[in-house]
Amino acid sequence: MSGTFVGMPGHAPPAHPAFPKAAHDAVHDATLRANLRHATHTIRAKRARAVGELSDWAALREAGRQIKDHTLRHLDRYLLRLEESVTAAGGTVHWAADAGEANRIVTRLVKDTGESEVVKVKSMATQEIGLNEALAAEGIRAYETDLAELIVQLGEDRPSHILVPAIHRNRHEIRDIFRTEMGKWGRPAPQGLTDEPADLAEAARLHLREKFLRAKVGISGANFMVAETGTLVVVESEGNGRMCLTLPETLISVVGIEKVVPSWRDLEVFLQTLPRSSTAERMNPYTSTWTGTTDGDGPRVFHLVLLDNGRTDTLADRVGRQALRCIRCSACLNVCPVYERAGGHAYGSVYPGPIGAILSPQLRGTQSEIDASLPYASSLCGACYEVCPVAIDIPEVLVHLRERVVEGGPAVRNGNKVVLRPAKGHAAERAAMRAARWAFTHPGALRTGQRVAARTRRLHPRALPGPGRAWSEARDLPAVPPESFRDWWRRTRGGKDGDR
Repeated sequence: MSGTFVGMPGHAPPAHPAFPKAAHDAVHDATLRANLRHATHTIRAKRARAVGELSDWAALREAGRQIKDHTLRHLDRYLLRLEESVTAAGGTVHWAADAGEANRIVTRLVKDTGESEVVKVKSMATQEIGLNEALAAEGIRAYETDLAELIVQLGEDRPSHILVPAIHRNRHEIRDIFRTEMGKWGRPAPQGLTDEPADLAEAARLHLREKFLRAKVGISGANFMVAETGTLVVVESEGNGRMCLTLPETLISVVGIEKVVPSWRDLEVFLQTLPRSSTAERMNPYTSTWTGTTDGDGPRVFHLVLLDNGRTDTLADRVGRQALRCIRCSACLNVCPVYERAGGHAYGSVYPGPIGAILSPQLRGTQSEIDASLPYASSLCGACYEVCPVAIDIPEVLVHLRERVVEGGPAVRNGNKVVLRPAKGHAAERAAMRAARWAFTHPGALRTGQRVAARTRRLHPRALPGPGRAWSEARDLPAVPPESFRDWWRRTRGGKDGDR
């Protein structure tokens, strides 16, 4: 099964090196870099054309931002409204504080049906909590039905992209995975399977068809939840989601609490921006909506599991909470120069790329090595902000989280204030920042220090010693000017010691 990255908030993820180490290994994989370059550049160009067709794109983007911010400010009210609407429509709502609770709820619900296998719609939330592994531990087999997720699952791999989880695989690798692994999970690949995309898609279709027709339980996430009617929405391109949502007798949806929108009118904005930002389509080929249960139409039993798993902690952070606007379009990944070279696995999370660099450390905390390094997995070029359809200022949050890593730990509530919990590491960096603060608030000491530094101009090395060597190996130290600013000012302006 596909690997899991994210666990309960505040708990370290499974052992994973810090981003610099993981990225260093990834950039030496020539095949990976070629696959990523081709895929991201193709998607990026198509998205630009699709967005360019709309004269009101900027207005839609701003509307999406405002809807999300309004909903997050009143999240408690809209979640309760959603629960009332889902219950009135015949569904059952469950609340899960963390990954462990969500997994226990879903496992119990599946066991109550007497079934030992489920089919799944592509879902970031279920990957986040490690649902497949939790079900497997209880003797329940989960079958991924999205083509890319199927590739990841059959290859015992991990997703590396939000939209295209198998973006790191080329079609030759996919053919080999289908040939060797499909038979272990069900119907084997056809004899003589080629690496032509049409042949690979047909092999997947035949393999999955028997599972769709046999499964009694389906598990999904949702792109959106409409509070006023209790309607859930899934957008997709293949139709596998539609099969999972309509054929089983029981449907269980695991959805993050931030996915709620107040009304259908609000949903209209996102159904314009999400397809163009993700698949570069004017409209998704399949947009499935369901509201509770209806006799003779779709599943007879519907359960909605509302997942927190660190989201309310993130909501408490005034700067970081904007990450909860994310609609999982993956546009930021496709323009990020760091992601293009390092790939998704280096982020150690089901949420890779720029959005993962700000979302994962907030959901999990910054205590682990990988999460403390993620806010630094960026050049701060700002391309991610420019393409985000809900205007998440990812560079701003990255800098904010870097401050958290240096100054403390996670944001915690202390009475009516949100403060940073003190961290254990980074003592040297904190000491340096405090020394700099002291110097800048004592002009006399700063002036003396600058004079001393100016006298050592000729002794400055071309590379830094000790721990600083790693920094200067990849950068040129700036040339030291022939005279200090103060000396220049005194010489050219006649000022006294440059104090004016």
